[in-house]
Amino acid sequence: MLKISKIVVAAWAATLVLTSPVCAAAPPMLGKIAAHPALWTVHGPKGTAYLFGSIHILPPNMTWHTPQVDAAMDASDVFVFEIPMDDSTKTETENFVRDNGFLPPSVALPSLLDNEARKDYAATLALTHVPPAALVNKRPWLASLVLEVGYMGSRGLSAESGVDRNVYAEALAHGGKTFRAFETPEQQFRLLMPANQKLEIDEFDVSLKEILHDRGEIGELIDAWASGDVAKLAALTKEDVKGHPEVEKAFFEDRNRNWVGQIGKMLGEKHIYFITVGAGHLAGPKGVPALLRTAGYKVDGP
Repeated sequence: MLKISKIVVAAWAATLVLTSPVCAAAPPMLGKIAAHPALWTVHGPKGTAYLFGSIHILPPNMTWHTPQVDAAMDASDVFVFEIPMDDSTKTETENFVRDNGFLPPSVALPSLLDNEARKDYAATLALTHVPPAALVNKRPWLASLVLEVGYMGSRGLSAESGVDRNVYAEALAHGGKTFRAFETPEQQFRLLMPANQKLEIDEFDVSLKEILHDRGEIGELIDAWASGDVAKLAALTKEDVKGHPEVEKAFFEDRNRNWVGQIGKMLGEKHIYFITVGAGHLAGPKGVPALLRTAGYKVDGP
């Protein structure tokens, strides 16, 4: 299941870094890179919604404001995200991690691993610069996320530069906006937390190998998003869940259908919505725009 992590982990980094003790070194400042991401417009009986794909971890030198995005943000009075972007998410995440993220006091994470996995674990700690003490008491599902976030940071990617965080900050600073969310942090974290301990350990082993043998999937995802290449986004997302239909269903299909139902209700209200969700949820025949078209809504965009 963890093969999906290179794309999906970014969706949880925005909440995880609020409670993680690991702080990656700041990457060097580079020249600005201008992105031109895709934007959709959905027309409802009373409301209008803009759909904007987020990359939750980005290089700090990437800019994504285009005239179309700025105009949509200015026109919108309600901003919608996957999870709440205010301090309630930090509190809920801290509580969930406290209750579900730690091993019993007598158990250390390395003791759950076989010899090969311990070698991979040591190599991953060295690669990501995550202190062993930061993980020794954590359950494998949480340790995996911390390592993934640490690895992204070592590659110069930052959750602080994530699209959703910055959309929220700008809308909040503008004033006069209201905010909604599709899900709670707990709903998202439970998708990553197997009930079976053996499965959790097996998935942790896989995540270590994914980091150590990274082929640059997150870079490809960022490039496709930055160029507005929706077909490439769809192909990358599909490839990452290939052979794992249960993952595709849980992470994408079920959630997309749920969000489309919520958007349908929103479009019955007289508001203009700026909806920011992970870019992978907007691409392909099972993406939110396609599902809205199937439901009979007029959708302009790629």
